[in-house]
Amino acid sequence: MEGSKGRRRALTGGAAGMEDVVIIGAGGHGKVVLDILLAEDKYRPAGFVDNNPSLLDSYVCGLPVLGPINSLPRLKRQRIRHAIIAIGDNRQRLAQGTLVAADGLELVTTVHPTASVSPRATLGRGVVVAPGARVIVEASIGDLAIVNTCAVVDHECVVGEAAHVAPGAVLAGRVRVGRGAFIGVGASVIQCRNVGEFAMVGAGAAVIHDVPDGATVVGVPARVIKSAPDGPGTPRL
Repeated sequence: MEGSKGRRRALTGGAAGMEDVVIIGAGGHGKVVLDILLAEDKYRPAGFVDNNPSLLDSYVCGLPVLGPINSLPRLKRQRIRHAIIAIGDNRQRLAQGTLVAADGLELVTTVHPTASVSPRATLGRGVVVAPGARVIVEASIGDLAIVNTCAVVDHECVVGEAAHVAPGAVLAGRVRVGRGAFIGVGASVIQCRNVGEFAMVGAGAAVIHDVPDGATVVGVPARVIKSAPDGPGTPRL
């Protein structure tokens, strides 16, 4: 047990006065977010919360799982005031954002040091910008959005709340990605196109036309294979 405590001290031993943050979600994306937080060194990760019973009272990447997600009020009483949502499912991330606000914790944004974010771009609350990602001049990234590893969001793009631009995906200039939409691994969207709310763009697709709300598109060029007015689910990470 002392070894686990020692690993936690090594992970969370940031600068004096650094504030604690709890990571919501201890899966694969949670591990990525932990790495980004540690590399950025603005907040001290205190631990994870996760509803998977098999993870409770365990350690993930040397950091403790402090309880289920409904333990956030208790953690706030222990002076943990900041949270970041590390859940890949866009709808779940949106729902947890509402709960975090209700519990009175402040959402933090984290950007890996190897990412490039223009000083003239804007990032919302709870945004994750992963290693090697690029966010170019006057791009706008909404609350709870993910710009994943080596993704590119070019000039004047708008990425909506809780959208996810997956690893290696490229948005050319002035693309608009709707709330909760998912742009798959290695997909490309040409300039000035719109991807609707909760739409899904498959891995490697090339989007040359607007994508309707809730649609799933795949292929080169991308074609609609599924229409869902209420929006499909998005993959877990």
